[in-house]
Amino acid sequence: MAYWFWFSCLSAVDLPPWFSLVTISLESNVGIDLKRIGKVSTLPMTCFREGSPPLPDVYNTSHTGLVIDHISNSSFGGSQDLQIVEKCYPMQKSIFLTLTNEQIHPGIWYFGLFNGIGPIRTQSKMINRGHSYSFSGNITVEGCTNSAMLGKFCNQTINLLSCLDTYISPESGIGSQSYKTTSNVTTCGGTEESCLDLAGSKVYSLDVVSIAEELIITALNITSQSQLSNGTISGSGISLMCYVRHGAIPLPQLYDYSADINRSPLVIPLPKLGRWYIKIQSANLSASMAVIQEMSTTICYSLEWQVRQCPADKAGLNCTTAKYTLQTFLRKNPSVAFESYYLPISGKVSSDSANFPLRPLLSNSSDMGDYTWTFFLMDIPYGAAGGNIHVRLTSEAKISGEIYARYGGFPSLSNWDYFYANSTSDSNGSMFFKVYDASDKSVSFYIIYARGGTWSFGLRHPISNSHSSTVETVMSISLERCPEKCSSHGTCQSVLDASGLTFYSFCACGRLNGGFDCSIELVSSSGHTWQSIFLIASNAAALLPAYWALRHKAFAEWVLYTSSGISSGLYHACDVGTWCPLTFHVLQFMDFWLSFMAVVSTFVYLAAIDEVTKRTIHTVVAILTALMAESGPTRSSNIILVVAIGSLGLLIGFFIEFFTHRRWISFSTELCLNMLNRWETVKAWIHNFIRSFLKRFRWGFLIAGFTALAMAAISWKLETSQNYWIWHSVWHVSIYTSSFLFLCSKAAAVNCENEPPRPENYELARQNSFSASNGRDGR
Repeated sequence: MAYWFWFSCLSAVDLPPWFSLVTISLESNVGIDLKRIGKVSTLPMTCFREGSPPLPDVYNTSHTGLVIDHISNSSFGGSQDLQIVEKCYPMQKSIFLTLTNEQIHPGIWYFGLFNGIGPIRTQSKMINRGHSYSFSGNITVEGCTNSAMLGKFCNQTINLLSCLDTYISPESGIGSQSYKTTSNVTTCGGTEESCLDLAGSKVYSLDVVSIAEELIITALNITSQSQLSNGTISGSGISLMCYVRHGAIPLPQLYDYSADINRSPLVIPLPKLGRWYIKIQSANLSASMAVIQEMSTTICYSLEWQVRQCPADKAGLNCTTAKYTLQTFLRKNPSVAFESYYLPISGKVSSDSANFPLRPLLSNSSDMGDYTWTFFLMDIPYGAAGGNIHVRLTSEAKISGEIYARYGGFPSLSNWDYFYANSTSDSNGSMFFKVYDASDKSVSFYIIYARGGTWSFGLRHPISNSHSSTVETVMSISLERCPEKCSSHGTCQSVLDASGLTFYSFCACGRLNGGFDCSIELVSSSGHTWQSIFLIASNAAALLPAYWALRHKAFAEWVLYTSSGISSGLYHACDVGTWCPLTFHVLQFMDFWLSFMAVVSTFVYLAAIDEVTKRTIHTVVAILTALMAESGPTRSSNIILVVAIGSLGLLIGFFIEFFTHRRWISFSTELCLNMLNRWETVKAWIHNFIRSFLKRFRWGFLIAGFTALAMAAISWKLETSQNYWIWHSVWHVSIYTSSFLFLCSKAAAVNCENEPPRPENYELARQNSFSASNGRDGR
């Protein structure tokens, strides 16, 4: 497959929770020397992202996320880099990755192959001189047959923890936490008695199914039992380490949270939705317990966990801030799938508009000084992960609030995915965050290709006072297919990815703009006018060979040159948006086919052969050039093939002409016996051949024609998306000028071997004859 335009190729693979290994094998014809990488805009690359499609065009000017190195297994492990799953790497001829569930999380992963990045790639152009590449790939997912056995080798037993709503924590457990005095907190949890060897470990899994404020884990009643002493020893000196990781089994070197739960509970603030893995193992026994290390010891404990959350309309550590669940309202245009706006489920706002006022929704109390939080929760369908979240605030006065967004959990000042504070403080350096309006009274930003699932938006604002209660501030949250409607400079197109799991959208920009949102002006209106004039008017050079052919009554060539110039002019007129009399495919085929035919026919015309032979050669050439124009008209190799075919036609025609008008050497028996006479005859034949060849052309025109043809080849090679209008105009002038010069180089055929006798010699012979006759008469 070969692709050009937005995504070179996009595919998704769903890794289930029980997967153990995923193998990615990719083969391509891309050859890149990493030490000689030039413009990133023309660099083929592969990108990975979890949850939603990758998009390298949204990187900032420093190319955040682009790693100029070969991708390998080590690129996905050994670090807690939150952006590690949103990286792009240069394409390689062969990529082979074997990733375990310790390196990447279960879920939907997207793999994108891109043919360069930059605003020019999305500009609407019928003619694209960029490179195309072919590739083939295979993705294999291996999993554990037993859901209770996970890990890299499916040898790790997983103990499933359930969260019971009726659970009551013992006083010695987690009751001393911040929620102890809060009566509105709802808690689910449980305990489990367990034992492990001194050098062993145990892994548990716990599902957080709803947005929560805290996840707390601790250990109670820790004791150690020795098989040698047959006694129970207090576990006060034992360090019972707890490692916790979201979505994957934690390791002592790779985890999200850790603590010695024998000394203090492990508190995870604002845990994300999904499956959490908990690993318990002993470590660092005290000096008084050193003797136990030499014995076979078992550590027993009671593991306790709690997931604490506020009521449906409250949030925060003490459940004092407001929380609203947003309801989905589909747009009135049913032809655009998954485009909708969101309104709070509350009697305080009306559903007649996509905008809702904030004043009746804001929290009025806080334990954090003069500022408080108001939270909004929204769900995005997983199939709509190719959409964009649009958040907008407008106010009658200066906006004093800040907006924080987080996927799968509540945001905070220290835990967020994206945020906007003011025009100079935001996460615009992130790959998928784009601010469009940052004035004092208006804020508008997009989260590009938001992941499917639950998103939480936290509005941090001052506590309402008498002044702020009279200021009207309006907010809107919507899911849109293309940012800013492609900035009114393009059309929004929606397609399914290669796996058919995600419905994503992209902007097909106009001829003047580019970028993933068509917001970058690539050429001005006046510049576009001049480009159009150059591309169309340069085809007037076809008048040169057409005029020569008409004057010398070469009517077939005249029709060919005239048709080629007209079709090329119409093709480029359609490309620049002036007029399209036929479809693009027809115009493109006619332009390239007639251009190829014009070049080859020029070479064939240089050979003075009969019309039957010329028609035969033209028929063969027409078939070959038609195949070239249909299968790959813009390939650079075509110019070499066309010149080669034309040269071959000229050579064949020249030999046909030469051997038709000249008698081949007669190797008689006597000639074969006389080697000296035979060598003299061969020398004479070679001499006559060279004389005939030198007199066959006007060499000044011929050299000038090859110079113009070389200029055409150079301009074809130098064409890029940026300078296409310049060099392709030069191509038009050069290729038609070369045809004209080649036509002018043709001279009359000269038979140097059988030249007729000169007229004066003939007259002289006649005079001698008459003189001899008169002499006889006189006698």
